[in-house]
Amino acid sequence: MKYTALLLAAFSGTCLAHTTTVSSPDGQIKVTISDEQHTPSYEISFAGKQVIAHSVLGLVFKQQPAMSEGYKISSQTTNSVKSSWEQPWGERQTVVDNHNEVAVTFKKPQPQGGTFTVRFRAFNDGVGFRYELPNQSGFEDVEITKELTEFAITDSANATAWWIPARGWNRYEYVYNTTPVHKAPLVHTPFTIKNKEGVHISIHEAALVDYAGMVLNQRRDGTFQADLTPWSDGVAVKKHGAFNTPWRTIQIGDEAVDLINSDIILNLNEPNKLGDVSWVKPGKYVGIWWGMHINENTWGSGKIHGATTANTKYYMDFAAQYGFDGVLVEGWNIGWDGDWFYNGDVFSFTKPYDDFDIAELTRYSKEKGVQLIGHHETSGNVTNYRNQMEDAFALYEKSNVSQVKTGYVADGGNIKRVDENGIVRKEWHDGQFMVNEYLYNVKLAAKHKISINTHEPIKDTGLRRTYPNWIAREGARGQEFNAWGTPPNPPEHIPMLAFTRMLAGPMDFTPGIFDMGFNGLGADSNRPQTTLAKQLALYVVLYSPIQMAADLPRNYLAKPDAFQFIQDVPTDWQHSIALQGEVGDYVVFARKERKRDHYSGNDWYLGAVTDENARTLQVKLDFLEKGKRFEAQIYRDGDKAEWVNNPYDLKVEKRIVSASDKLTLKLATSGGVAIRFKAL
Repeated sequence: MKYTALLLAAFSGTCLAHTTTVSSPDGQIKVTISDEQHTPSYEISFAGKQVIAHSVLGLVFKQQPAMSEGYKISSQTTNSVKSSWEQPWGERQTVVDNHNEVAVTFKKPQPQGGTFTVRFRAFNDGVGFRYELPNQSGFEDVEITKELTEFAITDSANATAWWIPARGWNRYEYVYNTTPVHKAPLVHTPFTIKNKEGVHISIHEAALVDYAGMVLNQRRDGTFQADLTPWSDGVAVKKHGAFNTPWRTIQIGDEAVDLINSDIILNLNEPNKLGDVSWVKPGKYVGIWWGMHINENTWGSGKIHGATTANTKYYMDFAAQYGFDGVLVEGWNIGWDGDWFYNGDVFSFTKPYDDFDIAELTRYSKEKGVQLIGHHETSGNVTNYRNQMEDAFALYEKSNVSQVKTGYVADGGNIKRVDENGIVRKEWHDGQFMVNEYLYNVKLAAKHKISINTHEPIKDTGLRRTYPNWIAREGARGQEFNAWGTPPNPPEHIPMLAFTRMLAGPMDFTPGIFDMGFNGLGADSNRPQTTLAKQLALYVVLYSPIQMAADLPRNYLAKPDAFQFIQDVPTDWQHSIALQGEVGDYVVFARKERKRDHYSGNDWYLGAVTDENARTLQVKLDFLEKGKRFEAQIYRDGDKAEWVNNPYDLKVEKRIVSASDKLTLKLATSGGVAIRFKAL
């Protein structure tokens, strides 16, 4: 990865005052850090108005005194940086990092005190801060029981929040709630807010490594405290020696789309640590997957076993003919028979079922030029997986597999860990133990030149910059809920994800369902609550460097006009811009393809989706290059389309456009539009 940094200024000095500040490069955001109430704190203003009120900072330990009350500012250093760096794959090729920084050191005299630094970075689109603890006497080994970090939302009584509950059985896989801020309880991040002034705020974290995941606990109305997911013994974080916490992030913008167009999360992560990652390949895939969810196939062995040699070859033939890079196969390995949700102890990651010939499929995949995409389901028994992981990756490397989908299907708080004494412990997916376990998996995979797509993951915090083989994650209600979820994902789900879950990073949503009626049409059946055009738009709206065409091949062959867009659309982008949108209502994206493989790098794509409301949008095409002409290949809802009983009404049309034009987009109920702008 190319990394170019231009250091504009670096200053150091001592400050004994009770208050210090740092502002964003454009001056719109101002952070004030203080010890004036005998406790470290901060607040944030945007465009001259407070958005985060007085909020406490600090850490609480099991053995040592808390780093909080009585700590005073002892020194500070400042820095200003403007840098640019390139992603090997991503929403945009070049990312600009422009921020001002202040690192404020707090001290309290021994024997009851120590020292810690809080490093703040102010960007034009928000703020990041983290705690940094040096090696110091009395704090060589610490067990953190609580973070005191607060996020106090100014005038929260008049603010709206969009959220999912934290520490629930279903991890991150919930329908989003829209409520006043004061009704948000214990919530996951990203946590999105709109205040009474119309300012949009999202609270999340970046660079979550060797630390507990943070959820937000509303204490008094509008004041959220960082709540660290604990180990099975109740301790939140265990550390030895000097350490830094993850960055706490607060994205801020005038409009909802400003949150999407922010790069704070990526910029607060460390550069690529893997070196040459040319083996990490974005692309599109099909797979033996949807058939199990709609009960046409089974994961386990038997008459309708999905993962057979013959069925996999059929999918490889289909992929080769229509330009897909890989075929995902779930249910190929021993362990799926019976109730596999509880089968974590018996999964083998190297032994296939008798009807799955992995050696023959390796040969066939090379012949067809289509890769086999591996699958490791753990059912939450991570010790069983860890014991086999090296052999499992070695088998896949030998079998020409360069991408693996991992799964950790287990209730929240029910990850099975067997400790060094052979005692079973139950952990959370987002506790420190699992944060480290997920990263161990990714780093070991990299040694075998394998990329990881994690399902039932720890939330994304931008580590794809540091480990570019962490190519995608799930971490929200995906397409499978439309097969059997009760209720399925509602019409607002996609325009909700765009402003919440997707702020964290790529999602493997598995779009592209063409048969909406496998359980019957209507509003009450389990089915995708979208039009066909909206399913196409998902390939542009929901970013992932790997996109699945999730439906059965026969359903694509039945609708070749619509299928053409899936064949054309890339998954790696030179530029991405969220043009319009409101949280949970609608969103419009424009993306320019990156030059890669057979993509010229000249074409643009647009995707727009709406909730249950039909709407008409006016979209300027000024993102297109001036002086050039494009053929707009438009896939839109037909005039009679609506998601409940007429989702298939699709109109495909073409027109010549340029940057000076506008398009009128008419979206049906839970509808969408997908456009390829082909450069002429």
